[in-house]
Amino acid sequence: MATRFDHDDDSVVVIIGSGAGGGTLAHALAKKGIDSVVLEAGKRYQMNDIENDEWEMFKKISWLDERITAGPRQLTETFPGLPAWIVKGVGGSTIHWAGVSLRFQPHEFKLHSEIGDLAGANLLDWPISYEDLEPYYVKAERHMGVTGDSTGMPYHQWNNNFKVLAAGAERIGYTQLRSGPMAINTEEYDERSRCMQAGFCMQGCRFGAKWSTMYTDIPRAEASGHCEVRPRSMALKIEHDAQGRATAVVYADGDGNQHRQRARAVCLAGNSIESPRLLLNSHSSRFPDGLANSSGQVGRNYMTHATSCIFGVMPKPVHMHRGTTFAGIISDEARLDPSRGFVGGYTLEVMSLGVPFFAKFMDPTNAGWGRDITTALDKYDHLSGVWICGEDLPMERNGITLHDTKKDQYGLPVPVVYKGDHPNDVKLRSHGEQQARRCYEAAGAERIFKVPDFPTSHNVGTNRMSARPEDGVVNQWGQAHDIDNLFVSDGSQFTSSGAENPTLTIVALALRQADHIAERMQRQEL
Repeated sequence: MATRFDHDDDSVVVIIGSGAGGGTLAHALAKKGIDSVVLEAGKRYQMNDIENDEWEMFKKISWLDERITAGPRQLTETFPGLPAWIVKGVGGSTIHWAGVSLRFQPHEFKLHSEIGDLAGANLLDWPISYEDLEPYYVKAERHMGVTGDSTGMPYHQWNNNFKVLAAGAERIGYTQLRSGPMAINTEEYDERSRCMQAGFCMQGCRFGAKWSTMYTDIPRAEASGHCEVRPRSMALKIEHDAQGRATAVVYADGDGNQHRQRARAVCLAGNSIESPRLLLNSHSSRFPDGLANSSGQVGRNYMTHATSCIFGVMPKPVHMHRGTTFAGIISDEARLDPSRGFVGGYTLEVMSLGVPFFAKFMDPTNAGWGRDITTALDKYDHLSGVWICGEDLPMERNGITLHDTKKDQYGLPVPVVYKGDHPNDVKLRSHGEQQARRCYEAAGAERIFKVPDFPTSHNVGTNRMSARPEDGVVNQWGQAHDIDNLFVSDGSQFTSSGAENPTLTIVALALRQADHIAERMQRQEL
């Protein structure tokens, strides 16, 4: 029988969100014998709910509650209500992610020290170093089943899509070409099957080869008897006592009824939009500007990576849809090298889109088809695609605010997600597009074109780590500077974005945070 905790049980850790941060944390705490209640806004999905169908899965799992896209970018016009492409359900965006599992580089934890102040950017060093996180990267890689040294699993075989890009990349001098590391099994691992190369990674893995808390951490945490997961439970407010300690979370169930779960500690893992939104909505007389917001940094410094998507039409069929969605990574440009005209770096990640998504992203305005689109679709089987994933600098104005008048179905102010480019982002992106084009030209592409921006899944910042309370929201453990039993456990605690996909770092931080929480509980400090 599943464990159930009483709403008045103040011995439990309340975790808000069940994805890479929350799901990992719940499982790690359960293994230490620590009880938790996980509040997940979305429903619970079963393996048979996963379909190899782009649009059906998009409609089924995506977070489609009202949000407002804002800022001087094309996305504000083409996707005004979908600033980010993330999942609402048990497992969070680990259902939807593509499995790329890259570590941050040492310099990316101390970018401000490396380059100094940069006009328009709100640069800050992380209060931790690569050396602090390195043992947890190893633990995370083993925990998730990441191909490479930590598990001994070989990388995936190169699919045609990566072979095309790699051929061009090698001809222009690139050498750091890998089909990994990825948290997608190449052989049976951790009671999960190997990859079947179905090509629908971002729709959820029907075979369980890709790591997801949906079918690993969450059910294992529940099986321990130390964790209760409550789906369709939308957190509305975090309450605190007269001393400023978090005491409870008020949430609405699937029928709209409100409940109050008492807590020993609260861990916020709702992603970089919902986590700051909840803190801002939890304002009180003691915290008039939002919970844990004495610095004024809650909701600020939103980063999504500086991205772009380039496709090449090749002379012969490629069939890019065969194999993993992100089948290979080129890391030569991920270095810190200001001589290129920008700071930070980027990776070139070969990617594929199915026909439905490709058609939509080629024309996100729905204004019509036209020769450019139809000729590309006619040559779909000849396409090869690459996604540029680059360092996105933190800017104080980029972030999450609450709408003055619009309310959602729970009566909460709708989040406004504002994002603009720093000039450095523009230069980095332009360089990446140029290099991607050079790769495809060297590979013999007959036509090369850019796909308009689409909603990102890499959302970080907004509750950033800082050594000094006045510079951020949480300390090196993800613990709020203002409230010692309130933690941030998702990507919103990132101080910078790096050039790498964020999931591995989120998991490593969650494992590190679990150790810290357990130690503090042993010392009776929580």
